[in-house]
Amino acid sequence: MQLKKDVILGAIIGDISGSRFELVNNKYGKEFEFFYKYCRYTDDSVMTLAVAKAFLEAKNDYSDIEEKVIKSMTEVGRKYPNCGYGPSFYRWIISENHKPYGSFGNGSAMRIGAVSVVAKNIDEIKKLSAIVTNVSHNHPDSINGSETVAVAIHMALNGKSKEEIKEYIETNYFKIDDLKIDTMKPQYFHINCVETVKQSLAAFLESNDFEDAIRNAIALGGDSDTIAAITGSIASAYYGIPEDICNNALEYLDDYLIKIHDDFIKKYNSL
Repeated sequence: MQLKKDVILGAIIGDISGSRFELVNNKYGKEFEFFYKYCRYTDDSVMTLAVAKAFLEAKNDYSDIEEKVIKSMTEVGRKYPNCGYGPSFYRWIISENHKPYGSFGNGSAMRIGAVSVVAKNIDEIKKLSAIVTNVSHNHPDSINGSETVAVAIHMALNGKSKEEIKEYIETNYFKIDDLKIDTMKPQYFHINCVETVKQSLAAFLESNDFEDAIRNAIALGGDSDTIAAITGSIASAYYGIPEDICNNALEYLDDYLIKIHDDFIKKYNSL
């Protein structure tokens, strides 16, 4: 079976699979149809691709990445006004005055995957992650959470073990709680970036393969599409994604979004 280490698509798959379960997923646990007629892509996929598009259009040294991220997120975001943005972020998208608004929400962590692909090392990840996050979500929790996800993806792409990833994160960021996914109750809803990232990392660390990681994330309950998107971005870097899951997910996207994905993969050779 061919496995594709496609970080952008990993996030999109988690988003699509989790899209129909927000607040009601615990009644299904880990046993559910992975792709279903009521699944759809949401703002998690749209903004992940918007950030990828920004890197496609940026200078080679990324010196203009802040400008490109704002431009891309507003342009792409306005094409998809009904995909589930939070009210504050939607106002940011449609505004002509794109200033950060102090958000500690998890929207910064779900869109960060492209940084891990383009960055050459952890120092560059920290620099680029801060820029991409700060354009809107300039609260310390959002900056910390998105950087943690970007570092975890980068380590997974570079062959680090789960133990090494966990040790680095717990040494440099925060403790990852054992969430005991099989015994979780349907009350686990957080929009705080750090708390969401903890859940997503636990779902990844307790998984056996890419699909199992997404099922873990959705079984946690709460903000399902975002938890699964973050988990999917990390799990795809670690395990790779089965080709049939990739193909099924792409069927949910329109030609415009698929082109962004394909152009990014072609430029950065991230498969």
